[in-house]
Amino acid sequence: MKKLLSVAGAALLTVLAAVFAFGQPAHAAAGFSVSNGRLYDANGNEFIMRGVNHAHTWYPQQTSSFANIKALGANTVRVVLASGDRWAKNDTADVANVISLCKANKLICVLEVHDTTGYGEQSGAITLDRAVDYWLSIASALQGQEKYVIVNIGNEPYGNQGYGTWATDTANAIKRLRAGGLAHTIMVDGPNWGQDWSFTMRDNASTVFNADPQKNTVFSIHMYGVFDTAAEITDYLGRFRSAGLPIVVGEFGFNHSDGNPDEDTIMAYSQANGIGYLGWSWSGNGGGVEYLDMATNFDPNQLTSWGQRIFNGANGIKSTAKEASVYSGVTPTTPPPTTTPPTTPPPTTAPPTTPPPSGGCTASYTIVNSWQGGFQGEVKVTAGSAAINGWTTKWTFANGQTVTQSWNATISGSGSTYTARNVDYNGRLGAGSSTSFGFIGSWNGTNSVPAVTCTAS
Repeated sequence: MKKLLSVAGAALLTVLAAVFAFGQPAHAAAGFSVSNGRLYDANGNEFIMRGVNHAHTWYPQQTSSFANIKALGANTVRVVLASGDRWAKNDTADVANVISLCKANKLICVLEVHDTTGYGEQSGAITLDRAVDYWLSIASALQGQEKYVIVNIGNEPYGNQGYGTWATDTANAIKRLRAGGLAHTIMVDGPNWGQDWSFTMRDNASTVFNADPQKNTVFSIHMYGVFDTAAEITDYLGRFRSAGLPIVVGEFGFNHSDGNPDEDTIMAYSQANGIGYLGWSWSGNGGGVEYLDMATNFDPNQLTSWGQRIFNGANGIKSTAKEASVYSGVTPTTPPPTTTPPTTPPPTTAPPTTPPPSGGCTASYTIVNSWQGGFQGEVKVTAGSAAINGWTTKWTFANGQTVTQSWNATISGSGSTYTARNVDYNGRLGAGSSTSFGFIGSWNGTNSVPAVTCTAS
């Protein structure tokens, strides 16, 4: 603001008029911008995302999906792209075509690179730095599209291992994109397969936001089994709102293999608090999560129960979405016809399942957060000198504590003794590798840390 106030005469009045009229930074005229935790379009109007994810990179023939998603009321589509490291690269021409389809159907494009998914845990996943290489390689398709495109640097950029560098890596990625000339609003995903159960993104969001020279970054949380209660959802989103930091629910479902998300609260709280949401996903899911399809075989006339819920249900897309004001006067064009989708199902975000040999393990217990009557605990499991196929941890509370919910492990209790076993995606660890699981518990009076044992299988 000091820099703006140094401008004299008519230029000062022009800048101030823009700020007061729109409640946002003057640079917003170039594209989307962020102010006081809210997202504004290039006309200065607040924009709240209401839309879905579309797996374009695995189904590039399904170009009619953009028109079909729009017809059901969406104002945004998050488009899956690939850098060429794990899946075939979406080149400059293809990305330009995707943007044109979004614009033709008056949709805001959130473009994401999927190859980063589960880095540190998923074999073949790439770094955020490598994702930036991709964005800079296709920069010519993005430049000039700041009014219509938001750049989501990398999907779920860490699994449940090695995510401690998330803040530094994300800040550096943002700086490289800015140095490379990208002026778009940038979206960043949380670690822990996007679910940020470690609160790494939540607790470092202000640092990352301030690292952006343009202060034009939006945070994205993916809500699956970790977010199965109203309290967890409202607390997480509410903390961003209280901090004045922009947050959207970049993915969520009505069910998932790691638990049952509370989609009703996600949608209701988002609507009540002006938070965007993007459901996963339009169609084409495979690998055991086909139930997340909103439309059967990409047919908008065959909505699944999930599709009906998110488009037509309470606080759903049709009743709450508002088209971005930048599309006033834009005439849509007819998209190409749909074609038969490929028979090979796309990859999912599930971690790898190839079993290594067996070995020993150790475990450590940490109280991550505590409040009157409740706390969040975390147990870190580390394989020994040899790889393991699975693990079981046990501990006994000494002060009457109880576990009320958990994620990334199956926990059972017998009196004060609790047993936690791996779930299908985090039991196999390489020698010296680690994974973590978390839980919410209750306590009264004393909350001492118990000793934890680990047995490998």
